[in-house]
Amino acid sequence: MQAGCYSAGMIIDVHTHIFPPQVMADRERFCQGEPAFAAIYQNPDAPMVDAEGLVGAMDGEGVDISWAVGFPWIREENARLHNDYLQQAIQAHPKRLRGLACVHPPADWAMREAERSLGLGLHGLGELAFYDSDLDTASLGAMCDLAAEADAPLLLHTNEPVGHQYPGKAPMTLAALYGLITAHPATKLVLAHMGGGLFFYAALKREVSDALAKVWLDTAAAPFLYRPRAYGLAVELMGEDKLLMGSDYPLLPVSRYRREIGSPEAGLSPEQLALALGDNAARLLA
Repeated sequence: MQAGCYSAGMIIDVHTHIFPPQVMADRERFCQGEPAFAAIYQNPDAPMVDAEGLVGAMDGEGVDISWAVGFPWIREENARLHNDYLQQAIQAHPKRLRGLACVHPPADWAMREAERSLGLGLHGLGELAFYDSDLDTASLGAMCDLAAEADAPLLLHTNEPVGHQYPGKAPMTLAALYGLITAHPATKLVLAHMGGGLFFYAALKREVSDALAKVWLDTAAAPFLYRPRAYGLAVELMGEDKLLMGSDYPLLPVSRYRREIGSPEAGLSPEQLALALGDNAARLLA
């Protein structure tokens, strides 16, 4: 993607979910053999959208560009279906959508599918996730190496290791996450859901700030999780170039994030707000 495709002040949402029409039409069938998908989407009220639905929402919310992410399917055929759909979506909406391919990292087909999807023109990997265990750093390490070689971002599901439980909250540890980061310093890692709170440790005097040099945070689901002051703390501790607005749409609309990130409690300056709402993402995926 050429830098000229972006301009200052764009609104960029780095974390949205779209699904192939086949999945939306028969989600119960796709729950079979897919416990993570079932845990989140078996409820018929769990919202899902396709590419057209996302672009329509973007028009209504004033969003210029969205990153559409895949799902870590266990079955290879499901991953291929989803990644192919993402490629078709960005072809249909080249000025509006960027696509991140997704695989189940431990699968024996995962690397092959990730390479194939990047070869199709997808812009990175994500949202890679382990919903029922701690991070498998060995298999994720191979994905980090692939992303670094392609100079592409890798969006990783993270969540706070304490607090209330909800569908999709994984039993991950910050120790495993930090180990992955330090083992792959060349990888552009975007940590979903405010990095599980890892940014608080950037206040430590030694090591952590340097280790997070190529780490960004997205705000997906943060209005459910954090007080708005967390955005200002993330900027203060990690740097104003590290916060990316991600909505987790269709979970929440972008307007909810714009109100919270721009609130007095968040404490961001107008310049910092513009960076979080789009300018940082434009520089990351340029």
